[in-house]
Amino acid sequence: MASTDTSAKDAQPQEPDPRSGSASTAGSAHDLAGLEAGLDALDTVQAQRTPLRQVLLKKVLPPVVAVALVLVVWQVLVWAEVTDEGSLPAPSAVWDSVSDLWLQGTLLEIVWTSISRGLLGFLLALAIGTPLGLLVARVTFVRAAIGPILSGLQSLPSVAWVPPAVIWLGLNNQMMYAVILLGAVPSIANGLVSGVDQVPPLFLRAGRTMGATGLKGTWHIVMPAALPGYVAGLKQGWAFSWRSLMAAEIIASSPDLGLGLGQLLENGRNNSDMPGVFLAILLILTVGIAIDLLIFSPLERAVLRGRGLLVKN
Repeated sequence: MASTDTSAKDAQPQEPDPRSGSASTAGSAHDLAGLEAGLDALDTVQAQRTPLRQVLLKKVLPPVVAVALVLVVWQVLVWAEVTDEGSLPAPSAVWDSVSDLWLQGTLLEIVWTSISRGLLGFLLALAIGTPLGLLVARVTFVRAAIGPILSGLQSLPSVAWVPPAVIWLGLNNQMMYAVILLGAVPSIANGLVSGVDQVPPLFLRAGRTMGATGLKGTWHIVMPAALPGYVAGLKQGWAFSWRSLMAAEIIASSPDLGLGLGQLLENGRNNSDMPGVFLAILLILTVGIAIDLLIFSPLERAVLRGRGLLVKN
């Protein structure tokens, strides 16, 4: 009888221990939470503020050293008298030209005349080049018809547009803006076309699945995905805008247009004033670099950082 009772007890189903089940569930939840935390850590870009000393050493010091080396080599060439002073003025002579313009109160006015023209012309080119680039990128017939023309216009020197623009519009600011548009619009449009061409087809199919078609798909899917190429086109468009403006100011010089950097350079050439010529060249170079560093480089870094391609500043 004892053996029969024992076998009967063994035959009865054993109830699970509630404590062991809760412990197993807690362990699984803990593992799952750890896995999710690990994936989040992989996806999250650690944004840390760069110390000021590191910024100075890596970003400020190198260009300062480069400029100092250029000035040293320049001064050494002047001392060595590799050419006469009329062809290669000393850095001090150029500095005297800067001081003269500053004391006259015209330096900032000259610089602002060119900057305001360049920025306004670039904004106009942006307003025209962006929809044109989208149209060329998204419509096959338009790409076949206009795409080669845009590429040809981009390779055409901007200075070639100055004579016809003067004939068509006269010596005025409208002529300046026309030359800027003809130089910058193809670059902006082609940059956007290149960015749209690099959008993965999977993004477009996913957008259509979620109902993002037409203008909605362009705004929410195509433009964000094409942003790196578009920003590159904007940088190139600004370079073309600035170069086009300088060509127009040098060739189409007139008192009615005001004195810009291009006119300053041309006046220095006409007066055989080499310090003035070097001053104009340095100012043109400085403005171009400053606009790129203050506007387009931060914009490009923000786009790359938003895609996880740039972790540190």
